[in-house]
Amino acid sequence: MTKLIGFIGLGIMGLPMAKNLLTAGYSVLGYNRSSPRLEDLVRSGGMAANTPKEVAEKAQIIIMCLPNSNSVSEVLFQNQGLMEGLQDGSILIDCSTISPTVTVDIAQKLMESGISLLDAPISGGEEGAINGTLSIMVGGDIVLLDQHMDIFQAMGTTITYCGQNGAGQIAKACNQIVVASQMVGVSEALLLAKKSGADLESVVSAISQGAASCWTLTNRAPDMIKGDFSPGFFAEYQYKDLCIAVDSGREFGSPMPQTMVAHELYKSMIQNGMGRDGNSGVLKILELLAGPLEK
Repeated sequence: MTKLIGFIGLGIMGLPMAKNLLTAGYSVLGYNRSSPRLEDLVRSGGMAANTPKEVAEKAQIIIMCLPNSNSVSEVLFQNQGLMEGLQDGSILIDCSTISPTVTVDIAQKLMESGISLLDAPISGGEEGAINGTLSIMVGGDIVLLDQHMDIFQAMGTTITYCGQNGAGQIAKACNQIVVASQMVGVSEALLLAKKSGADLESVVSAISQGAASCWTLTNRAPDMIKGDFSPGFFAEYQYKDLCIAVDSGREFGSPMPQTMVAHELYKSMIQNGMGRDGNSGVLKILELLAGPLEK
């Protein structure tokens, strides 16, 4: 019998993840607040549910991929939410990036009802979601992860157990600190090259071969040079993730001077109406700070 997976949150990451589960041979019952992406899943062979409660009533294993902590709490605890349909023995895999503290609180509430939570935030952007090459950072029961590794492997290629509930979210916060720092650093380098009149492609080619080599320089800089800031990952999500990182640093007493700089730059993107641009668009904020090129 084909295993049925519930999937809630069919956004820029969630929809291709759900499609990869279909490709791997699972049945997928989806729910999404907006209908076009749910219809896309159905056209790909999935099924549609009318409420999160319906998903929980029909599928024992449910994946969520939602924007923030509030969205996760609403889907779980609202009227017609998951908690009204989840059964003893159900498994919830949360691929959202949310607060580690909220994750621990939710895990405790679910455990009291006999429901297991694996916090499993993802990294790899839209390309990784489409190609099934995501990095997935997992917190929770390692035995449960091992039992359902096939599901994770349908969505990603690097699945890492990080510790108990909340540890996956801490790992994702650390990931986002580095991602944002790289993006800001590459943006500063490109702007310096541009302001000096240097050839940007030549500069990127030169520094990509040494210690400066990084994912952002290889995968984002060419599009940034062309002024293409199409979202593989929305700037507003980058800002949300940096808020989580900063809050976690405050909670655990870990200084975050560099992260705070990135935090403020991405906040500026939101305030300037750039939240739905890709996170590489932080270059545009630096350009605003720098003023016009000299003639």
